[in-house]
Amino acid sequence: MNHPHGQGHTPKANTLRLVAWETTRRCNLACKHCRAVAEDHPYDNELDTKASFQLLEQIKEVGDPIIILTGGEPLLRDDIFDIAAFGTKLGLRMVIAINGTLMTKDIAKKMKDSGIKRISVSLDGSTPETHDAFRGIKNAFVNSIRGIKIAKKAGMEFQINTTITKTNLDQIPRILSLAETLGAVAHHIFLLVPTGRGKYIIDSEINAKEYEETLNWFYDQRDKTNLQLKATCAPHYYRILRQRAKEDGKKVSFQTHGMDVVTRGCLAGTGFCFISHVGRIQTCGFLDVECGNITQQTFKDVWENSQVFNKLRDFNNLESKCGICEYKRVCGGCRARAYEATGNYLAEEPLCSYQPQRIK
Repeated sequence: MNHPHGQGHTPKANTLRLVAWETTRRCNLACKHCRAVAEDHPYDNELDTKASFQLLEQIKEVGDPIIILTGGEPLLRDDIFDIAAFGTKLGLRMVIAINGTLMTKDIAKKMKDSGIKRISVSLDGSTPETHDAFRGIKNAFVNSIRGIKIAKKAGMEFQINTTITKTNLDQIPRILSLAETLGAVAHHIFLLVPTGRGKYIIDSEINAKEYEETLNWFYDQRDKTNLQLKATCAPHYYRILRQRAKEDGKKVSFQTHGMDVVTRGCLAGTGFCFISHVGRIQTCGFLDVECGNITQQTFKDVWENSQVFNKLRDFNNLESKCGICEYKRVCGGCRARAYEATGNYLAEEPLCSYQPQRIK
């Protein structure tokens, strides 16, 4: 599931900024790229309401991150609004990642009442045919659009997320236009990370050249749209942004490039972490390396002491091409793609065509 979040503040080193929490693995869709290989049935050992409240309290001890309630489909949890309201009461910014098909007026009201600040809905095609094929179920597109319109009418802020593959690469401009028409506040693109079901559509993964072209196109849209644009699981964008700004004779600053200047490419373990439906903590949902478990230790203990987290926080640990790249502090390469390709999360990003210019 892809994630919604709004603007944050300028991050300090390893400040916890975002937590994606897989509140349930259950889902009513069967998406081709699903990291969780989610299905529509209850899963064992999911954190109950009490454990969920404790988790939020423990996260609050570490910082004030945005909490992304994700899944599966989080709306399939009976207590999802109790969880959201509890997080809101603690002073955490609560957002939710849904597929849109289950949205009703009643649910939109409950979202607002529980303090949910933004929702994200995934659109992976600009037509019913392409989106439904990707989502593995008929009428997913029509139902998602209906859900988005209900949210909009209720005054909920929403963003559109799109996972880019070969099959929808040519539709990205149309999906961006659709997001504008629907009244979204943001469009976030996600580059496929081949984990879960995504492994079985690895032939749909765009290659390094297409990747570079897409991210350059995305950069060009910044001045053409009012939407907030963000590239996720696409760390190279933060290199491209600086290269392009230099070509245009612009100085990269908060004034010219907004939040893109104060974030970096791969946030795994630095400003972001993922918690699974059974309490496993990982640096990212796609990097399937367990760093601790909320049922056995505190969140603070894992965030501060996990060997994996601490290795990823020192960019000098990056190997091969990523290790010598002058952009490693702003890009860092996708650690999950490196891990899936080599079994080593510190290896070079396999989908990068850039050759480092100098050793730092």
